[in-house]
Amino acid sequence: MNQQSMDNKSALNNKVALITGAGSGIGRAIALRLAELSADLCLLDSVPEKLDKVKRNGVQGSGIVDLMPIDLEDINQIRTIRDYIEQTFPSLDILVHSAGIIFQDSIESATLDDFNRQIAVNMVAPYTLTQDLLPLLRASKGQIVFINSSVVGNPGKGTIQYAATKHALKGIADGLRSELNQDGIRVLSIYPGRTATPMQERIFRAEGREYHPEYLLQPEDIAEIVADALMLPRTAEVTDIQIRPSIKH
Repeated sequence: MNQQSMDNKSALNNKVALITGAGSGIGRAIALRLAELSADLCLLDSVPEKLDKVKRNGVQGSGIVDLMPIDLEDINQIRTIRDYIEQTFPSLDILVHSAGIIFQDSIESATLDDFNRQIAVNMVAPYTLTQDLLPLLRASKGQIVFINSSVVGNPGKGTIQYAATKHALKGIADGLRSELNQDGIRVLSIYPGRTATPMQERIFRAEGREYHPEYLLQPEDIAEIVADALMLPRTAEVTDIQIRPSIKH
């Protein structure tokens, strides 16, 4: 291992990272990458079996790995997370919002129930979780990462509700950055294009398109970018990163 690799590995050594949506896709890839860098992890997902698989197959031998099955549509469950973190970990250094849901439909057919569910998971959950965990992040001069979407810049057919929640998430991140920068907290938004995740596969099927994951961004691509940003010297802050598949398909 060269010196740069050793420095990178030590940069997140024993840093505590909470990651939502860690059971699959981009959240899972970020968890695996931060585990490689010796971070301690609290992994959240709504499906316990997915979390168990991540821990069993991917992050053994890293630092502390704690699993927290949780329904991000339930505000009462979200409100328990801060106490859990304080009881389980010595600090909180990194908060990664990767969980998200999408329901595609036209404006004529889209239901308010679907909209409200997307609002709950894509907007209210990260807002509430960040609000609750701010005292811990202030104490550590921590970092917050929002996994957003390229839909913010180019909403397509059937994505009005989803795009609205992602625009709101951008507003939350931008506002937080203005409020928290003076406290030494860095806030990063990532705007990936189509990425080879289970969610994207469902989207392709719904669109009636053949799914070719090899033409898309890989979750590991996003994870590498997140890790690199988190390890930047504290004299620098990356605020927004847009990333697209290199092969247009």
